[in-house]
Amino acid sequence: MPWNWEDPNWPVFSYEARGLEKFESDFLLRSGEFIGAFKHVSQDEQTNLRIDLISEEALKTSEIEGEILSRDSVQSSLRYQFGLAKDRPDVPAAERGIAEMMADLYRRFAEPLTHETLFGWHQMLMAGTNSIRVVGAYRTHTDPMQVVSGPIAHRRVHFEAPPSERVTEEMTAFIDWFNETAPDGPQALPALTRAGLAHLYFVSIHPFEDGNGRIGRALAEKSLAQNLNQPTLIALAYTIQRKRKAYYDALEHNNKSTEATDWLVYFGKTVLEAQDNTNKRVDFSLAKTRFYERLRGQLNDRQEKAIARMFEEGIEGFKGGMSAENYITITKATRSTATRDLQDLVAKEALTRTGELRYSRYHLKLD
Repeated sequence: MPWNWEDPNWPVFSYEARGLEKFESDFLLRSGEFIGAFKHVSQDEQTNLRIDLISEEALKTSEIEGEILSRDSVQSSLRYQFGLAKDRPDVPAAERGIAEMMADLYRRFAEPLTHETLFGWHQMLMAGTNSIRVVGAYRTHTDPMQVVSGPIAHRRVHFEAPPSERVTEEMTAFIDWFNETAPDGPQALPALTRAGLAHLYFVSIHPFEDGNGRIGRALAEKSLAQNLNQPTLIALAYTIQRKRKAYYDALEHNNKSTEATDWLVYFGKTVLEAQDNTNKRVDFSLAKTRFYERLRGQLNDRQEKAIARMFEEGIEGFKGGMSAENYITITKATRSTATRDLQDLVAKEALTRTGELRYSRYHLKLD
């Protein structure tokens, strides 16, 4: 079966540019909306929101690959990376590594791409691992680099990358293409087109023994940031993870040809959905600020603790809503006290209630 890198046109991808124009214009429009909304968030809340968005991307880009990390550890590492914590936290290597990579991506998005950038990211991602032979460099093994699934007796090959002996040459060409298609490059491409092609092109080479998906998504975000001339804070990995099968299906559908229109349409829709998710989180942050301003000085310590815990669940909130049992677990209150506290929160319009008696569930009442 031929793969896209075996196509005579490789590595030149073809696509219907006209069909992508609406995606490109919507991306720029929504980017402006995000920038405008973000400016209305207080400086402290901007900092918290930045940490929340970056940590969520770090967690979700890892989760796409089946790696579940600690949110608290990632956020602690990010706060240290951004100079918000004096002492380096004692956290697992995996959490520290992904936080370092995401912080580097945020701070140095405008710099041209180099082999050293990619090697550095790979070292960060693979911190503490002993499952691969080469860390911080391209793969060298002679075995075929394949993406497979299923039991050994019925193994299915979803993709096979170029042999290791070709990787350095392929990556040199990729890096040249990435820099030449930048906004100030001689072959500048529209934002979504460039980011989508960068991701597909990179994962088609699959230059590392492990970590290619996470680095490929980071490259897409670097590309988008360069086209906007500022970090995107876009919820790309968050959005992909929610529909992970569709993501892998789209990649597999487009790894046998250099005709990439279907992939770019999928990628464009995904980025626009990611922007919506990001903008909802900014709106949520603004609503959170107004919520606390409205109720300042009106909540007791137990209520403050429970409300803070509800906000930690983010825009989706507690699945099914907060129950009295949840409240008791969080606050260590007695049942009668929990009942009084929750009734008081409803009366103060901090919460809304659905259901009755033991089926009562509580939700944040946000503007």
